[in-house]
Amino acid sequence: MTDTDPIKLLAIRDTPLSVDEVFAAVGDDAAGGTALFVGTVRDHDGGEDVASLSYSSHPSAETELRRVAEKVAADFPVRALAATHRVGDLVIGDLAVVVAVSCPHRGEAFAACRRLIDDLKHEVPIWKHQRFTDGREEWVGAC
Repeated sequence: MTDTDPIKLLAIRDTPLSVDEVFAAVGDDAAGGTALFVGTVRDHDGGEDVASLSYSSHPSAETELRRVAEKVAADFPVRALAATHRVGDLVIGDLAVVVAVSCPHRGEAFAACRRLIDDLKHEVPIWKHQRFTDGREEWVGAC
């Protein structure tokens, strides 16, 4: 990353995530809009009660996250971009992913942030292992 690189923060961590850290990373005086998305562990999925879950990632996950971020930065007038994803064991209410994008205008920021989280979920090799309250477990594709 250089000072002119709009990608300010990318991380896959086994420690709690910070909305404040991600929001601060995308601050830019030339940005009129900042969009932030926070994904949390919910207590249900597909009509089933979730007790907890864990995320695991492939060793290439950070490289793939950078590729996704670079594509978003190339396709939108991104002033600054940040994305963090948690791995390891999480409980209901924990932050699983935090992404943010700042752009000159709000519409661009919303669109870029949406693309960032959607592409991260579909293209970065991070997998979710859910544990249900009835004792069953399930692996969910890429997150």
